[in-house]
Amino acid sequence: MSKRVVIAGGGTGGHLFPGIALAKALKGHDMEIEITFVGTKQGIESKVLPREGFALKTIMSSGLLGKRSIHRWAAWCKLPVGITQSLWFLVRKRPNLVVGVGGYASGPLVLSAWVLRIPILLHEQNSVPGMTNRWLGKLADKVAVSFKESARFFPEGKVEVTGNLVREEFCIPREQVAPRDPSEKFTVLVLGGSQGAHSINMAMVDALDHLANEKESIHIVHQTGEKDFDEVRFSYNQKGFRSADVRPFIDEVAEQYRKASLVICRSGATTLAEISACGKVSVLIPFPHAAHNHQEKNARILEAADAADLILDKDVTGYLLARSIHNAMENPDQLEEREENSYRLGKREATEKVKQICLQLMEETRSSRLQGQSETKHLMSCF
Repeated sequence: MSKRVVIAGGGTGGHLFPGIALAKALKGHDMEIEITFVGTKQGIESKVLPREGFALKTIMSSGLLGKRSIHRWAAWCKLPVGITQSLWFLVRKRPNLVVGVGGYASGPLVLSAWVLRIPILLHEQNSVPGMTNRWLGKLADKVAVSFKESARFFPEGKVEVTGNLVREEFCIPREQVAPRDPSEKFTVLVLGGSQGAHSINMAMVDALDHLANEKESIHIVHQTGEKDFDEVRFSYNQKGFRSADVRPFIDEVAEQYRKASLVICRSGATTLAEISACGKVSVLIPFPHAAHNHQEKNARILEAADAADLILDKDVTGYLLARSIHNAMENPDQLEEREENSYRLGKREATEKVKQICLQLMEETRSSRLQGQSETKHLMSCF
């Protein structure tokens, strides 16, 4: 019997990359498992998934939270279209399992799976789930959560605390990490999410003035997003940081994490899972408009464990970023201790746990279908 899994979600890397981590784990377990992603044309999935070798089905969908007037009306109009597209796709695909990992496409697809009685696994990445996932959690067969704090929002019998899904390339055992060579440049990785973050980009450009004396001892890798790329690259060159690696998007981000001495970034759940899986110290600037302020709540977990500095977006300046960089450079023993704190928070087994839940749900589906076929044959033999 064929084994098919549909993974719904995307829009941003924070939703897409956990789905890719799960897809790779399932394919690693059994190459015969057929995996299809469902997302939107405007999401990052349309660019990333072809490179990863996974099929993508796109539907019409967009977010409702925070939208006003005509944009909210347009989002509501897309919803029935997205549900119709999802139903038609699932009827033709007949998957054994649907996995919702968040993002615009997750809602219509998961709802359609429930209508068709297809087993559903929901994965919640954040410490405070949004209203859509809280509602979908009542329909799902299982809910895997990244933070124990979010378990209370879902039916008790369905929830398993697994941690966030992290791609295998991030999960390097601590003993295999080469110690930092004092003679090498101190490497700072700056990320603003898959689309960049203007406030972080501008603050980092300002920080270069405070780091002028460190030009020869520091190496900066900066993912800017498309909009700010030209301006930020020009600023690095103008301020004399010509060896900085400035790009709109970093494909080999796991490799850059491993090389980094310090990471400056947003505090989405997936980013924090990757940081702690690698055991990196970070400067976290939460996205201020995240639903239910979940990014700040995520970040405070790492701050409380002394694994990160937290700077609110409204407060971020070049001076504060430079101060965190200087502190990390000047206190290597403290940096190493904080790296250990970060590594202890890492849930490197999360993807394996979620994979096992998927396999269990798929086996239950297979057994149910076989039993149904057997009962059908028995009934036919009676006539």
